[in-house]
Amino acid sequence: MIHVEGLTKYYGQRAAIRDLTFNIEKGEVIGFLGLNGAGKSTTLKVLGCVLLPTSGKVVIDGFDVSKDPHEIRKRIGFLPDTPPLYEEMTVEGYLGFVAELRGVAKADVPARVADAMKKTALSERSGDVIATLSHGFRQRVGLAQALVHNPRLLILDEPTGGLDPVQIVEMRELIRKLKGEHTVLLSSHFLTEISQICDRFLVIQQGEIIAGGSEEELSRKLGGAGTVELELKGVAQKAIDALKPVAGVTDVTVVKLDGERVSLKVEAGAEVRPALVRALVAAGIDVLRVDRAATRLESIFLKLTHGKEAA
Repeated sequence: MIHVEGLTKYYGQRAAIRDLTFNIEKGEVIGFLGLNGAGKSTTLKVLGCVLLPTSGKVVIDGFDVSKDPHEIRKRIGFLPDTPPLYEEMTVEGYLGFVAELRGVAKADVPARVADAMKKTALSERSGDVIATLSHGFRQRVGLAQALVHNPRLLILDEPTGGLDPVQIVEMRELIRKLKGEHTVLLSSHFLTEISQICDRFLVIQQGEIIAGGSEEELSRKLGGAGTVELELKGVAQKAIDALKPVAGVTDVTVVKLDGERVSLKVEAGAEVRPALVRALVAAGIDVLRVDRAATRLESIFLKLTHGKEAA
């Protein structure tokens, strides 16, 4: 869906982004992560045909952003960090206006507007004037305008920005429901929320892509596959002795003792859950629970952007 090669954008003498290269497949949901000023919004504006690149190649759904921006705009829905709303209009009237601007046939506008409102839980607010809506509902209207023409690609710049915790959860669920119907590229500062939506991530720092992959892949690049939590029935020391020789295990610690129940934390540099279970069963220890607690996205992000262990 998106092919970016050597993308660079200058503002005067300052390079906002430099030599970005990445691909996004159809149907993927990609999280675009970076600190303020890292170049996220500039990149999204180039992909959304709001800005022209200084150099490099950007192809979206087979069309070049420099040569065929009008064709691309028909195929994308763009929600900038500040939704482009006309506050004096009603929700339904505004979405109908946007649908016509997007080239939706007049006969199809009512159905497209109704579908966009349904997907963003706005149907009951269709007659409300946008100026009277809360910030959360305005964000929904912004998402609905990006959806109203049924685009192949959705570009969402900080869709949860300024929302309260309840609204963030609601927006996350709205975006999650779009998965599979659209390719989605979104930026966010709410890393816990974005980790529950996205298939993989691109991390940008000072205008350059410094890492990419799923949360698990990024965790492995930083030196570990995370933590495995085990709950057993048996003797703690016997379990530790059985687990330490397992290939990939770097540390085993006791978290909790409750009679015969033992909770352990196993640090590993590879996927070791099957081997852990086999080792415990072979030692005659009953396994009650096995959970993988992967390195949190916040920790990965901080390590990458602060350059502590990034490759």
